[in-house]
Amino acid sequence: MAASIYVASAEAGAGKSLVALGVCELAARRGGRVGFFRPIVRHDGARDPSVRLVVDRYLKDVDPESLVGLNRAQARAYLAEDRVPELIATVLAEFRALRDGPADAQGGPREPDDLVVVEGTSFRGFAPTHEFDLNADLAANFGSAVLPVFTARGKTPADLRDAIAIAFDQFGDRGCEVLAAIVNHVPETWDAMARGSLTAMKADGPPVWLLPEDPRLERPSVGEIAAGLEAQWLCGPGEPPGKDAPFRFDGAERPAGRFVVAAMRVPHFLEHLTDDALVVTPGDRDDILLASLAGEKSRTGPNIAGVLLTGGLKPDGAVAKLVDGLAGVPVLGVATDTFTTATNVSAVPAALSPDAPGKIEAALELFDAHVDTETLSEAIRVSDPQRVTPLMFEYDLLRRAAANKKRVVLPEGTEPRILRAAETILRRGVADLILLGDRATIEGQIAELKLDASLFEGVAIENPATSERLDDFAAEYHRLREHKGVTPDIARDRMTDVSYFGTMLVHLGLADGMVSGSAHTTAHTIRPAFEFIKTKPGVGVVSGVFFMCLPDRVLVYGDCAVVPNPTADQLAEIATTSADTASRFGVEPRVALLSYSTGESGTGADVDRVREATGKAQAARLDLPIDGPIQYDAAVDPQTAASKRPGSPVAGRATVLIFPDLNTGNNTYKAVQRSAGAVAVGPVLQGLNKPVNDLSRGCTVADILNTVAITAIQAQAAEAERPGAAA
Repeated sequence: MAASIYVASAEAGAGKSLVALGVCELAARRGGRVGFFRPIVRHDGARDPSVRLVVDRYLKDVDPESLVGLNRAQARAYLAEDRVPELIATVLAEFRALRDGPADAQGGPREPDDLVVVEGTSFRGFAPTHEFDLNADLAANFGSAVLPVFTARGKTPADLRDAIAIAFDQFGDRGCEVLAAIVNHVPETWDAMARGSLTAMKADGPPVWLLPEDPRLERPSVGEIAAGLEAQWLCGPGEPPGKDAPFRFDGAERPAGRFVVAAMRVPHFLEHLTDDALVVTPGDRDDILLASLAGEKSRTGPNIAGVLLTGGLKPDGAVAKLVDGLAGVPVLGVATDTFTTATNVSAVPAALSPDAPGKIEAALELFDAHVDTETLSEAIRVSDPQRVTPLMFEYDLLRRAAANKKRVVLPEGTEPRILRAAETILRRGVADLILLGDRATIEGQIAELKLDASLFEGVAIENPATSERLDDFAAEYHRLREHKGVTPDIARDRMTDVSYFGTMLVHLGLADGMVSGSAHTTAHTIRPAFEFIKTKPGVGVVSGVFFMCLPDRVLVYGDCAVVPNPTADQLAEIATTSADTASRFGVEPRVALLSYSTGESGTGADVDRVREATGKAQAARLDLPIDGPIQYDAAVDPQTAASKRPGSPVAGRATVLIFPDLNTGNNTYKAVQRSAGAVAVGPVLQGLNKPVNDLSRGCTVADILNTVAITAIQAQAAEAERPGAAA
């Protein structure tokens, strides 16, 4: 999987574009492929300076629009409606499409970039505190290591120490790995003590590197101003720029040290003209234009940066001919009035762009001279974030399910939540569906709920009571259960039940999996599977896990659904099976078998059973980090683990938590779900020959969507495990 680095700042003008460029160059010099992404841009990728720069330098054949998530107007619309999770999910989908490329059925990336550099948002037009939180949340959900960038302008070393410490804490709270911090624009007046107070902030923490002020990078070029104002090139030295690069022209790289608004007569205006000045004047002021260009030609005149004509006016006739002969500097035009143009010019940042190659080289020189690139390169190489956020988890589910669509039967086809979820499933291409129930009732519900009926046109709808399959299904069920006293009449009656009918579709291969339980009990949903789906060879117990989606991670809880009082052998099997389930869905398994005591500190039948189960699980799976008995706090909290279970490969980092009995597991998942606001996806049944999954009767549409995706992925795995399946 491609590594990614999120270059984030906490304020405008911090210089993160310089740092992002430096990291891209570092990766490219070491022979790696470079990817680039901007979550939110002002307009679009084609006009964003950073995107333009990276495309020009590293990704010449890449569509700039594929490198951005949203534009600022779209982001504002999400924020205005308090739809931040949806904003993050939308940007995450764009980022993962770039990072991973087309998915295979197992969720693996194809030809990923060696490093994807993410340049965060630019703090222009959003509330700073909210924007920093947004960048931190995006970095966490991207699974990116973070490189925060600060500016020393207007700050003391003490101010910066506080800002850096706060940023480290906020990123750390979200589970982000911070590689280093970079401080730009450090004044020459700072003495060694001031600099040392920052670079030695934490002996055991991320390094802090200081980049001094560099005049070459502080001023926008004429080309950058032209791009920022979308100016029209009127004349100047060299050939006219091509249509595909309208802001690249001879003189575009000239630095605009200041701008002069010409609103006075020529003699007084000339007194204010200086080297590197950009002259802003109405397009009908031929006198100012000619005086500016004549001054450029004069031995004693200032070397101005260029002329910007306002109001959509430009010279014509004899004046135009004279201007063409005099123009040794760029002459540009904009439609806005002079006051608006001056305001817009003052707002153009000194950004890095392909229009200023000299500035790019200056930026790279500065980065190389003051950043320990060897240390940074090594930090990038070993960076391997292990967290899985809820949005990452959900995105991967839907993406993997859609990569190899399976057919999932939904027995509760008349239930409104099921139909709402079905609409989303069909729209996103997550799975093909079979709905059970009366067709007229289902179609009436679709209309009443105002769902998109066109999406349901290819969906199979089947009523078990009137189905042409009823007799065949009843005969098959009678054959399978005759030894249990099931008569043909009982078999037919059972097959009119949606749970039995749906399970038979799965058993006979007419569906790849089943999801039910929004309107039925767990027993009603899974009993048919126990009767004739049966368990996989070598599996002694069917159990159920929940994926607990906490704000900053996803944990796996088991068994919370099936086995009331597991034996030590059953607990061991539940532990190893749950680890495999976690791994299959992108959660790195570190297994903790829970009890009321940790290690050897307690005795009693219950803790002894967990201790025995731990030993059996460890012996069966030497490849897995497994520990127990261990208390919940020691399993998930690093500080508690350090005192209660030092040296454990699991304590403080557990991702798979195995409860000693159903009573504990079921109550704990519900307590965490309700008290901590966690999203509980499941129960996901494990150990069956074919996937059948249960829903809580309080499930949401999102729960149903996720469970269908999980079922589809289980079906993909079952298909891959069958004898003769393609390797």
